[in-house]
Amino acid sequence: MLTQQDLDLLKKKGISEEKLHSQLESFKTGFPFLKLAGAASPKHGITIPTEREKKSYLKAWETYLAGEGKVLKFVPASGAASRMFKNLFEFLDGASDTPDNDFIKKFFSQIHNFAFFDELDAACQKNEGKSIDELVAAGCYKAVIDNLLNSKGLNYGKLPKGLLKFHRYPEGPRTPLEEHLVEGALYAGGKDGKVNVHFTVSPEHRPLFEKLVAEKAKVYEEKFGVKYNISFSEQKSSTDTVAATIDNEPFRDEDGTILFRPGGHGALIENLNDLDADIVFIKNIDNVVPDRLKGETVTYKKLIAGVLTTLQHKIFEYLNLFESGEYTHAQLEGIIRFMRDDLGIRNPALKNLEDAELVVYMKEKLNRPIRVCGMVKNVGEPGGGPFLAYNDDGTISLQILESSQIDKNNAEYVKMFESGTHFNPVDLVCGIKDWQGKKFDLTKYVDPKTGFISSKSKNGKELKALELPGLWNGAMSNWNTIFVEVPLETFNPVKTVNDLLREQHQ
Repeated sequence: MLTQQDLDLLKKKGISEEKLHSQLESFKTGFPFLKLAGAASPKHGITIPTEREKKSYLKAWETYLAGEGKVLKFVPASGAASRMFKNLFEFLDGASDTPDNDFIKKFFSQIHNFAFFDELDAACQKNEGKSIDELVAAGCYKAVIDNLLNSKGLNYGKLPKGLLKFHRYPEGPRTPLEEHLVEGALYAGGKDGKVNVHFTVSPEHRPLFEKLVAEKAKVYEEKFGVKYNISFSEQKSSTDTVAATIDNEPFRDEDGTILFRPGGHGALIENLNDLDADIVFIKNIDNVVPDRLKGETVTYKKLIAGVLTTLQHKIFEYLNLFESGEYTHAQLEGIIRFMRDDLGIRNPALKNLEDAELVVYMKEKLNRPIRVCGMVKNVGEPGGGPFLAYNDDGTISLQILESSQIDKNNAEYVKMFESGTHFNPVDLVCGIKDWQGKKFDLTKYVDPKTGFISSKSKNGKELKALELPGLWNGAMSNWNTIFVEVPLETFNPVKTVNDLLREQHQ
C-alpha cells in the first residue's frame, strides 16, 4: 500500500505507479536468460576488414566528415573512482602500517611514475610538512595515501575518473576528460571545425567538470585548430529503480521513505536519446592513452565509423527502394543476403514469405538504429562479449552479452561464453537517425527483459537492487549491430590505480 509520502516521492522523481509496480513484479519473476545460437567469431559475426576494405572505410569516413552530418562523441563519465582505489582504501583501513602486499609495494616503489605525483607531493608538504619521499623514508605510508584519497589532499577517492591526472606531458598532466577532447579533435571534427563532445556526469561533480572545461578547452582548440561544443547531462531521476526487500516489497529507509537506486549505465539511453546528432561515438571515460599511442585508436575509430556510414548508405538505398514500390524478387533476395551477411540477421522462416510480406519484414528490420562495435581478442578480461542470440520473433541477431545474462546451468551456453574469441571493450559508433533524417526514439528499441537483479545491503539490511538493461546490452538489443575486430592496443582501461603504471599510460 502506497502512502501519500510515497506518491509525492514518485511524482518528484517522475516515476509512475505503474512503473513502480512493474519493477516490483520483476523482483518476483526475475529476468529470463537469453537463448544463444553461439559466440560470435571471425567465422560467424565478427568482420575482419582486408587492407583494401580498410582504405575504403577510412575514405568513407573522411567523405562523411566533409558533408553535413552532425557527429558527436558521447562519454559516460559519472562513476566515482572509488573502486579504482579499493586496494589503497583497504591498506589505509587495515592494521599494517607498512606495505603488506604486492599491490601496495608496487604503488610505492613506482610512485614517482604517476602523473599526479607532483600534485600529491605538494599536498603532502602542505599537510604533513614532509615530501612523499620523506614520509616514505619515515614509514608514514598511510599519510601519503590519506593525502591522495581524502579531502585533506587530492580527494581522489571521491572524484570521478574523468577528473584524475592520468598522463604526463611536458606542458603538464592530463585528465581523461582532456584526452577525450583530444580524441574528438582527431576523428570527430566536422567540416566547420566543430567538435561536439557530451559527458554524462553526476550532479555533485558537474561544477568540477565545467570548471576543468573552462580552463582547458581553449588550450586544445588552439592546439588542434578546432572549436569545441561541450555539453553535460546527468542521469535522470526517473530512471532510478526501486530497491526491494527479500520478500519483494519496497525497501524503506529508517524514516519510512522508499529507497530508489540509480538504474545503472542502461539509464543513459535516455541521455543519448535527448541528443541531436546523426552519428555518435561511445567510449568509456577511462579507456584513453597518451598522444604517442593515439594513432591506432584514431585510425580504428575512423574505420568503424566508415563501416557504419557505408552500411547505412546501403540501408537507406534499400528503404528508398521499398518506398518506390519498384523492386524485383531478385533485388529482394539480394537484400536478404545483405541482412544476413552484413548485418548478421538470420531468419529461418523467410522462405515461407511472399514478396509483399518480405518487404514488410525487411522494412522493420532495416529501419532501426545501427551500431558498429569494435571487438578485441579475448585476453581474459572480465565482462561482456559478442554473441549470436535468438530474438522473440525467432530471428537471430548479434548482441553484446554479460555473463549475468547467460544460464550458468546450461553447460553448452557456459562453454560458448568461456570459449568466446573476442571481448567487448565498449568501442561503439552509432547511427541514430532514420533514412529520412528523423531521430529514432531510442527508448523503443530497448529489451526490457534484459535487466539484472543483484544483492546489496543498507544499514545492515539485505536488499535486492534492479539494474536496467545495460547501455550497450539490452538497451540497444533491438538495434542493427555489426562487430568489427579492432586491435587490442585500442583497449587500455584503468580499473585500478596501478593500471596507470602500465607502459600504455606512461
